[in-house]
Amino acid sequence: MPNITDYEHGISAIDSGFGRSQLAAIHLIVEDDHAALVDTGTNASLPIVLDALKAKGLTPEQVEYIILTHIHLDHAGGAGALMQALPHACLTVHPRGARHMADPARLVAGTNAVYGEAQARQMYGEILPVPAERILETSEGTTIRLGGRELAFLDTPGHARHHVCIRDGRSGHIFAGDMFGLSYRELDSDSRQFVFPTTTPVQFEPAAMHASIDRLLALRPEAIYVTHYGRVQDVPRLGADLHRLIDAHVAVALRHRDAGTKRHDLIKDGLVALLLGEAQQHGWRMAPDALLRLMAVDVELNAQGLGTWLDSGA
Repeated sequence: MPNITDYEHGISAIDSGFGRSQLAAIHLIVEDDHAALVDTGTNASLPIVLDALKAKGLTPEQVEYIILTHIHLDHAGGAGALMQALPHACLTVHPRGARHMADPARLVAGTNAVYGEAQARQMYGEILPVPAERILETSEGTTIRLGGRELAFLDTPGHARHHVCIRDGRSGHIFAGDMFGLSYRELDSDSRQFVFPTTTPVQFEPAAMHASIDRLLALRPEAIYVTHYGRVQDVPRLGADLHRLIDAHVAVALRHRDAGTKRHDLIKDGLVALLLGEAQQHGWRMAPDALLRLMAVDVELNAQGLGTWLDSGA
């Protein structure tokens, strides 16, 4: 059975099965007999999604939209396969990402550059194109309707220039992809949640990320849904932590900007120290070695992203 977490307002998180349990969520929105999915996971997520729809009493024909927050492959790698399985669905994507969903060659090449071709294929499989006529570009201000429910799109760069967030008109909540950071449920303590920014390659832009987070906070949502993982609340506190931690990531990168071949390792060491400091400050219950194992990939990717940002002229 798929791992499904049900929230209010017809919203659920489906564990995509990517990497480990509760690493990456696919969010399901149900309004009467209309359904939409926010992000897709990878090709391996396809049977999980179909089983989840069945568990919720939905047919593939009832899914009207697959909504991509952005086109990084842990969010969008399964879009082509899922679109083949959902015959009435329209794929929504930022205008900067639309061409890459119709012709994913450059997207695959960029992913290979980060992970290496063999590992990328093992992680994501073959990325299938989506027919252009089934793609809806969601620029700033675009709205769609899911039955009587309006979903409004916000252009939110910072993590990626092809990133959108979606405000749900029914609940006032926001689907934020990676724009509101990482919040893993293993770190929850006495119902208190925590966040950590994601600065992964190749389009981290700290000023834009700060501005996008402020846009989300200005809407005063009671809850935000992040891909990694699920619903977060106490949004003002988490937003303030994100702002502080983005600045801390930037400071680590700038401190080692001129370190040459040692730069990447020194940035990683700085991020590890930052992470352990957060754990101590907030009283996270996970032992330090287990925490570093949990966050190892994120620390590596954040360090890569900060290096790319430095190379871009920061």
